Amino acid sequence: MLRTYLPSVVKSIQSSAFSVQLIVADNGSTDESLEVLRKEFPTVKTIVLDKNYGFAEGYNRAINQVDSEYVVLLNSDVETPEGWLTPLLDYMDANPEVAAVQPKVRAWRNRAYFEHAGAAGGYLNWLGYPYCRGRRFGKVEEDKGQYDTVVHIDWTTGACMCVRTKIYKESGGLDAAFFAHMEEIDLCWRMRNKGYVLACVPQSMVFHLGGGSLSYDNPRKTYLNFRNNLLMIYKNSRCRWMVLGIRFFLDYAAALMFLCTGKKGSAKAVVEARRDYRKMRKAYC
Repeated sequence: MLRTYLPSVVKSIQSSAFSVQLIVADNGSTDESLEVLRKEFPTVKTIVLDKNYGFAEGYNRAINQVDSEYVVLLNSDVETPEGWLTPLLDYMDANPEVAAVQPKVRAWRNRAYFEHAGAAGGYLNWLGYPYCRGRRFGKVEEDKGQYDTVVHIDWTTGACMCVRTKIYKESGGLDAAFFAHMEEIDLCWRMRNKGYVLACVPQSMVFHLGGGSLSYDNPRKTYLNFRNNLLMIYKNSRCRWMVLGIRFFLDYAAALMFLCTGKKGSAKAVVEARRDYRKMRKAYC
């Protein structure tokens, strides 16, 4: 991942009109990542964490060591073309009510199409299900310029999120209990509940591999998505009990669908997610 994607990030920020520092946070890696960084990317600063804190707490611990007006959360499997950062920072500078923005996210493998994680801006329906401009469930659209307008959105993708550092910290950062998946949507929901605005600025574009940590059909990903989605609704929704009551039936219908299609691991993951959600929600009372 570092050898494939980091060179584009290094190159793209060198030509930026802004003062930008590139930092790689090492989340307790057990391979040769730090050695690769030392030898092949000597100009890149590193923050070395003592263990794997997950996506959420890993970012929190790294950002606590950063003192800047803005910070960009950028996945290790994202390619950044030249000029991608300027539209994001220009928009943030011009719109002080905006807490966070994202670029348009295309697929690294199929570059004419949007990528699942973020596409052209994230939304939530009234049942708490996330979707995007350019993506419904697992189906993504070809990017033909149909979403090239700046719009206010419900959530920005954690694959590439530019956020005001002060607001990130004041809002509590990413929820460490989530470990990974939907933690950025939860953070965005909290920021919106505080009155802040989020936006997609499609004049900026990046290319995301997606599924670099967990494949999309991995039962572990299913578990985290279902559990964290329920926790997110419980924490943030103003009509949570009605929504969660409906979701009880929908979630078990999803588990039955997984079972009927031979995905026993995913069916079990849904049941376990609901069990652990009931345990974990007590911490938010």
